[in-house]
Amino acid sequence: MQRTLDCALEEWNSIDMDIDGAHILMSLTYIGKNTSKNNGILLARTLEQWRRNNEKLNVTTALVINDDYLIQNIEGTRPVINKLLAKLINEYSHLLPNIIDIEEREVRRWDGFLIKYLTSSAQDEQYILKNFSAGADFNPYLMKRTQIMGFIEDVFKNKELSKFQKHV
Repeated sequence: MQRTLDCALEEWNSIDMDIDGAHILMSLTYIGKNTSKNNGILLARTLEQWRRNNEKLNVTTALVINDDYLIQNIEGTRPVINKLLAKLINEYSHLLPNIIDIEEREVRRWDGFLIKYLTSSAQDEQYILKNFSAGADFNPYLMKRTQIMGFIEDVFKNKELSKFQKHV
């Protein structure tokens, strides 16, 4: 397992930051499905590895996740986002990723690696009901792009709350 993580880290570190487009900030939003039901310690380890890799690449991200689904917005330079997108499609196809939005940005929205794990609490239900008119079940595959983008913004709009949620 450690050998696999070491090899993956070497690959992440090999992304060339000195190529054309490295000065352009991009934002990529995608949804995914946790088909392998990664949770508990395995999920925590995976998210920690993602956080470390993103930090090394100067990538900021906001991730909303529950036991079944995830929404993630990733911000970084154009070459890095392109590499991450290729990696997502080629190595994480089990997530059934769907690209929702990609755009150039002038400034970053996120500060680090933000995570919100949705539970059945009243506060989390409030986010879902406010942004998802089809019911209280969180399933981003049933949401329109505008709903998804509004949802992730709403979850992380409270800066104090976001600071608390940087680490799992």
